[in-house]
Amino acid sequence: MLQLTKRTEYGLIALVHMVDRAGEFVSVREIGDRYPVPRRLLAEVLKDLQRANLLESQRGALGGYQLARPADQIALSEVIAAIEGTPSLTSCETLGAATDGACEVESTCPIRSPIHRVRKHFWDLMQHTTLRSLASPEPNHTPGLPLHASREPAT
Repeated sequence: MLQLTKRTEYGLIALVHMVDRAGEFVSVREIGDRYPVPRRLLAEVLKDLQRANLLESQRGALGGYQLARPADQIALSEVIAAIEGTPSLTSCETLGAATDGACEVESTCPIRSPIHRVRKHFWDLMQHTTLRSLASPEPNHTPGLPLHASREPAT
């Protein structure tokens, strides 16, 4: 099933920590002291996020990383894409890179179009879920949906 990599999980943990420390530089050591994540891998992930212009860095004793934009302007999709690329649900979505692009059932495939729609809806949800909503979700609220669209049935 669809699952984020450990790299993405560690990146999101660090980013949500930075949301709580808005405006301050946060070191890899601080994050590693707070959460049980491998520091070396965390440092690599934060560098990837910096290269994607999601983080700013500062060297020195008071250095570290901070968000490059406000948390409500950074979408979960940007984070995922920066760390692991756009997700795919079926092998035919990645066949072009892995083979000559040929799929033996492509011409008659009954799932290609429906699965593509599911992937698109999933990615749209990721594009509308911000770091702010991950850091402080509303009770009974599904991230990425408007505040009036919660899981609770209307009465």
